[in-house]
Amino acid sequence: MAERPELVCQRWVVEGRVQGVGYRWFALNHAQALGVRGWVQNRDDGAVEVVGLATAPTSSAFEALLARGPTGARVTRITREQVPHEFVESKSFHVKH
Repeated sequence: MAERPELVCQRWVVEGRVQGVGYRWFALNHAQALGVRGWVQNRDDGAVEVVGLATAPTSSAFEALLARGPTGARVTRITREQVPHEFVESKSFHVKH
């Protein structure tokens, strides 16, 4: 029986011109394509917060996309931290409002 890869749960705070440019929908589409579970939301300070649960390689690939962002975005800083798996409550990825 094959061993299941270990999942990591990470929280990213993405800063720069990331609100009003379709960033949350960009994150949603890529998370769904990669199979990342979690959520994305705008923050009051102008940043975007993303929490994702995936294997380490998938999480790294997702982070690279988050650092790039959609056309029109300008990511100036992205910070990452490990968070408990309980931060992700669903089996899919969604936009929090």
